[in-house]
Amino acid sequence: MVNPTEPAATELETFLPQDGSNMKDGALSAKYKVQVLPRDAEAPVLQNAGSKTYDPFAERQNDNPTTDCDTLTHLLKASLGTGILSMPYAFKSAGLIAGIFATVLVSIICTHCAYVLVKCGQKLYHRTRKPTMTFSEVTETAFATGPEWGRRFAPLMKYTIQVSLFVTYYGTCSVYAVIVAGNIKQVIDHYTGDPMNDRAMIAMLLLPLILLGWVPNLRYLAPVSMVANGFMAIGLGITFYYLIAGMQPITSDHLTVPIGDLPQFFSITIFAIEAIGVVMPLENNMKTPQHFLGLCGVLNKGMSGVTLIYILLGFLGFVAHGSNTQENIILNLSETEVLAQSVKILIALAVYCTFGLQFYVCYEIAWNAIKESFTKRPLIAQYILRTGLVTGCVLLAVAVPSISPFMGLIGAFCFSILGLVIPLLIEIVTCWDEGFGPGNWVLVKNVIICILGFVVLVFGSHSAIIQIIDLFSK
Repeated sequence: MVNPTEPAATELETFLPQDGSNMKDGALSAKYKVQVLPRDAEAPVLQNAGSKTYDPFAERQNDNPTTDCDTLTHLLKASLGTGILSMPYAFKSAGLIAGIFATVLVSIICTHCAYVLVKCGQKLYHRTRKPTMTFSEVTETAFATGPEWGRRFAPLMKYTIQVSLFVTYYGTCSVYAVIVAGNIKQVIDHYTGDPMNDRAMIAMLLLPLILLGWVPNLRYLAPVSMVANGFMAIGLGITFYYLIAGMQPITSDHLTVPIGDLPQFFSITIFAIEAIGVVMPLENNMKTPQHFLGLCGVLNKGMSGVTLIYILLGFLGFVAHGSNTQENIILNLSETEVLAQSVKILIALAVYCTFGLQFYVCYEIAWNAIKESFTKRPLIAQYILRTGLVTGCVLLAVAVPSISPFMGLIGAFCFSILGLVIPLLIEIVTCWDEGFGPGNWVLVKNVIICILGFVVLVFGSHSAIIQIIDLFSK
């Protein structure tokens, strides 16, 4: 809490040397200068405090801020992606008992890590007097203003996050292109009787995806996300109808499975639930960012609903099809019934609409890296960049039309690091000088979750790589 009787806080300056050496007067690089405030200035503004504590939310200048409803819609769409269709297959790898509890555990951990990232970001807003930060900027600032031993790693951590996020979401966008093309192709092939070339179908999506990639900001993407949620809801509703109609008696084979398949479960579930890349952009663009966190905040509301849907679909899908459950539950639906075919079209449209939100993460990273070089005509440069990124994404999908098996690898390798390990490292360095509570329980909690993240990384990546090798060796 800020004491209104204290004198105005003076700004302190912390510098990060280029060579990572100890700080010495006259030998510091201005390139990594970060302005820092005393700890008491990091508290929120108090209406009656009588002080001029910095309020980052009041300093924001968003031309098109998103409402709480818009943000919740984006969050739901980011989490209710294509991964949800693989939840029955994930339950096949864990069994019903472990599947239910493990899904809740994964959701709690992913939500907590997202909460930690935003909470640390808001603390660093006050510390550095910056109204907004990206994921990479939060990471860099946390290390640059943290303990002495971590400051040398600030630039490295920033670029690591940028590259990892870009690769992860760019690969996800390519996966989306393959899934949209695959679902539409199945319906077309059924009615024409002449199988279309996979690469040709993907290439036909280039123009529609470019048009979606041209949507300028998250506010204008909100209606698209709402439409996507509608398509996904209808598609999932019909899918639930088929699953309930095909329910089989629950046997011991449904309840437990060999523990060796659990890494695959965690890889798929983390890929499905994790949305760490969109958390900071969503918070930065909110009209009322104070509502993002909290017990009944946007984050908890969105993730609670997502978790229930994931458990329900995973449970029903595995009970209905048992050992015959496919990697994508849509593949278990009838290929001849019109209603089942409509599900494939609806899911394809939902994934297409979701492409814009996933692409926004890639675009924001790329534009922030080059925008200083295009100050004269930034708008033209932005649209050229958007077009080039979408074109490259489609070309990647055309070159590797079987890219969907890499979803498990993305979940195990990228999201386990970005979504679990990095946010906790940020919390450690951000709160290093403040301590971690009685008995250092926060530090213990972070160590346990980091160990879990590395376990998923190692065993999940190994399982995914083996599957990819088997796929291409056939």
